[in-house]
Amino acid sequence: MALGAYLLLWVALAIAPSYRQDWLLENLLVLVFGLTLWSIRHWFRLSDGALLLVLAFLSLHAIGAHYTYAEVPYERWSQALTGHSLNAWFGWERNQFDRLVHFSYGLLLAVPMREFFLKIVEVRGFWSYFLPMDITLSTSALFELFEWGAAEWFGGDLGMAYLGTQGDVWDAHKDMALAALGAVLAMCLCAGWHAWRRRS
Repeated sequence: MALGAYLLLWVALAIAPSYRQDWLLENLLVLVFGLTLWSIRHWFRLSDGALLLVLAFLSLHAIGAHYTYAEVPYERWSQALTGHSLNAWFGWERNQFDRLVHFSYGLLLAVPMREFFLKIVEVRGFWSYFLPMDITLSTSALFELFEWGAAEWFGGDLGMAYLGTQGDVWDAHKDMALAALGAVLAMCLCAGWHAWRRRS
């Protein structure tokens, strides 16, 4: 049901995105990720909870791909729902949706990564918590390099839309730091949950 809901959302957001070329570029990695999960389904299958976390992250990404990350109109949505501006409330001067998604990458995907390490690599203890954080940070760095390469390759408006720095020279650093923070938080919560369950 959750997968069906995600596919409906993805199809709806695939219709008339703000910038079709950017949407195609943003969904390239989603396609690779989806095909990878499909091809290894007999060898490794995520639990229902982990799959929900993956779909939650992909849903956020689908929204970002539809509008481009720098133009997701969360300010308009916030004004319509609450009558207040999120940017004014928090003192933000830029669109922060991309920051949310980078943080969510660590927060939502560290647990599925841990499942992989537990089931396939069969690591236990400290390493089962450390490796998801390590992979989150390393893949975040690889993604930032991929973004840079794609922006250089395509150039112009498409390159800038995909890069989405919004004039922040530290954008890549902040994105990686937020992904790492999300993973650390997820693993701390996971470790706390398992410690509580052992005591109860």
